[in-house]
Amino acid sequence: MYQNEFSGNLEKYKDPIDYDKLHENYNVDLYYIENLLSKKSDTIIELACGTGRLAIPLAKQGHEVYAIDIHEGMLQQAIEKAKKENVDVHFTVQDCTQFHLPITSNFIYMTGNSFQHFLSNESQNTLFQSVKKHLHPGGEFVFDTRNALLSELSIVDEYEENIVNSKGEKLTIQHREEYDPITQILTCRSINKLEHSTFEDSILLRYTYPMELKRLLEQNGFDLLHLYGSWNKSDFTKDSICMIVHARLKK
Repeated sequence: MYQNEFSGNLEKYKDPIDYDKLHENYNVDLYYIENLLSKKSDTIIELACGTGRLAIPLAKQGHEVYAIDIHEGMLQQAIEKAKKENVDVHFTVQDCTQFHLPITSNFIYMTGNSFQHFLSNESQNTLFQSVKKHLHPGGEFVFDTRNALLSELSIVDEYEENIVNSKGEKLTIQHREEYDPITQILTCRSINKLEHSTFEDSILLRYTYPMELKRLLEQNGFDLLHLYGSWNKSDFTKDSICMIVHARLKK
């Protein structure tokens, strides 16, 4: 595992099977990407691919998919799923801020709000520079990130949820979320209670504001084509839950 700002922020992904179960019915980002890609097969790149939720169906449609993630366990789950479905995907364990692939592409994407894992200005910039090296001039980069809703971030939020995990066990999760307006980082801590055990985990998430994001794109050589408030292409407003960023590398 790479020793950087990401390696200590992966506790939420320690059980790839549970992660799959939690997100198995989420497809709206896949539909957006499918509609962008031409019917012919293209070589495309996915960053922070997780367990292959998007990479595998896109490969099934005839695209040559190169998919990277820094989490070995998540990637191993993706590899096993692809084998079961007899799908070829080029999966590799790599850091998105310094990845090296043997190809360049017209299209790179990253979903699941993975952009929030880039906690520092430096890592955001190095992400864009790595993307830039793998895009053809005029190539497109699509990603999402949660919108900073100040009415929610201004308070310490504590709440409880009950779910059933992949083993069929009832899991009670007590969440505590606190935002630091200086670093723009939300610290999310959870106490997870099963019938006979309790464990804790946490995650740090960076929030980036719309004008900050536009300048970040411009400084790294990208034009902003679209900024949507959802994968369904709704207008972005101050109340949007997320930002869908569709950018193009300047020619």
